[in-house]
Amino acid sequence: MSYMLRNGWHCHFLEADLKTPLPRRLNFPSPEKIVETAERGGYVMNLEGRQALENGIEKGRGGIWLLLTEQQYQKLRN
Repeated sequence: MSYMLRNGWHCHFLEADLKTPLPRRLNFPSPEKIVETAERGGYVMNLEGRQALENGIEKGRGGIWLLLTEQQYQKLRN
């Protein structure tokens, strides 16, 4: 998941090849929703992971690896 601050937080997703975009995009009014999405998506929220996520939010852009279930993946594909 990549995220960027531009009139709200815009998130987009790529296939495992890191080239092919998935059609579903999410827009959030606050960075708390990015953290929530990361947690739901299986992002490792250990100290290093949390710091990386918070650093990206402070910069206004970042990207993380999610470990999606098949159901979550299919929702992003449709």
